Amino acid sequence: MPRSIWSGAISFGLVTIPINVVPATEDHSIRFHQYHVRDMGRVRVRKFCEVEDREVQPDEIGKGYEISRDQIVPVLDEELRQLPLPTARAIEIAAFVPAESIDPIRIGEGYYLQASGTVAAKPYALLRKALERTSKVAVAKFAWHGRERLGLLRVRDEAIVLHAMRWPDEIRDPSELGPPDVRLTEDEITEAEHLIDRMTRDDLEGPDFVDHYTEALQQVIEAKREGHAPPEAPEPEAAPGEVLDLMTALQASVAQARASRGEGAEAEVHELPRKKAAARKTAKKAPAKETAAKKTTKKTAAKKATRRPRSA
Repeated sequence: MPRSIWSGAISFGLVTIPINVVPATEDHSIRFHQYHVRDMGRVRVRKFCEVEDREVQPDEIGKGYEISRDQIVPVLDEELRQLPLPTARAIEIAAFVPAESIDPIRIGEGYYLQASGTVAAKPYALLRKALERTSKVAVAKFAWHGRERLGLLRVRDEAIVLHAMRWPDEIRDPSELGPPDVRLTEDEITEAEHLIDRMTRDDLEGPDFVDHYTEALQQVIEAKREGHAPPEAPEPEAAPGEVLDLMTALQASVAQARASRGEGAEAEVHELPRKKAAARKTAKKAPAKETAAKKTTKKTAAKKATRRPRSA
């Protein structure tokens, strides 16, 4: 278990639950350093003071708020830690709401809350059980990294998870980003629903949810470390032809999703748009005309055969 990055308490009415905050996620991305290509010397970012024109050390650097270019107000870390906020060392629950009422775009990084000591075990378990039974989440306030934040507490297995949340005014209005009004037929919507059904699954496990980029990057690094040529990229799959008809694209996508699941090739019978059905009826009439033409030809040939040849 990773080390605690913050300690405080959950304020739940008059109940106080001492907790430690532990990261809930891990970053497995491969990270690179910057090097000088010519001699592979390490390239570093150094911090210089503009007044003294020299490099400064981390213990010489502090925070300041720029009122104007000529006026800076210094702010000490001790002053930030001693802000007169009730949430400075506590996660103060303000309300309980249904989980589905929270827009996911407001939810950020997740952290596990760990009960701190035996005294905190019982109220911690009580809050977790109450959240689970009521199917609610808690909305709380807490001060972190120099600002007061909004948080969401939810249950995950046997633990309580804290998610940082964005304030309402931090979410941009998406109304201007929507597409112009378009007309959709019921057949197109129904076919899209069939595609969603085919792509619905109960979990996010399996080869479709593996970080193939990191795996490929590890193979490149390992090959170069051993002095081998990097592995060749696989041949890309043939790109499908451009599909201009939306219904055709949806039906092809349903068939592709069915094939990817190893299901039978029997196509499901879906009602087609009226225009296509009418086209089929027209196509059936064409053979009838052709048959009539054949009958006429046969009759004419028979008449010619029964005529007697003229005498010379």
